[in-house]
Amino acid sequence: MTENNRYDKEDLQAALRVLRSGGIIVYPTDTVWGIGCDATNEEAVHRIYALKQREDSKSMLVLLDSPAKLDYYVDVPEAAELLLAINEDSPEEALRPLTIIYPSARNLAPNLVAEDGSIGIRITGEAFSKALCAQLCHPIVSTSANISGEPTPHFFREISDTVLSRADYCCRFRREDETPHEPSSIIKINADGSFKIIRS
Repeated sequence: MTENNRYDKEDLQAALRVLRSGGIIVYPTDTVWGIGCDATNEEAVHRIYALKQREDSKSMLVLLDSPAKLDYYVDVPEAAELLLAINEDSPEEALRPLTIIYPSARNLAPNLVAEDGSIGIRITGEAFSKALCAQLCHPIVSTSANISGEPTPHFFREISDTVLSRADYCCRFRREDETPHEPSSIIKINADGSFKIIRS
């Protein structure tokens, strides 16, 4: 691990205890700081919507630690498999993290899924969030750590006291890190293989 990837195992375990008990955390991701919970826990998902003052009808994306786990949660069209292979095998060609919106979501909290049955999933390569997903054995909700309509915080110091006070745990890892991170590209892929670029 590089220095930037050395997280405190006690910090990780504290976050996992909160996630397993249905709580919500503020944590670093491969893009911006996020608010997260167990993506299979409907009540925890509802708490994040309430914290962000956001309507339940607006779905949130989730993080997974491995493409091998996707089949349990979504149908994976061939086009998505190709995009994931590029990101995994040729990271130099992947200019930024990639969120794919998949059809036919399942085994997730119902209030997390869009009205058309789709869900956005990103395979995280960032050390802390990857370890969280792997050890929780569930996807983790990832939505920016701000109240809806307010600016997205790019660094920990930009997260409002309101958000921090309403989370059950705020991770310590990377609080001082102010390395710029790009937002993810977003591509929606339909069951028939057609796709739409939401954000390049």
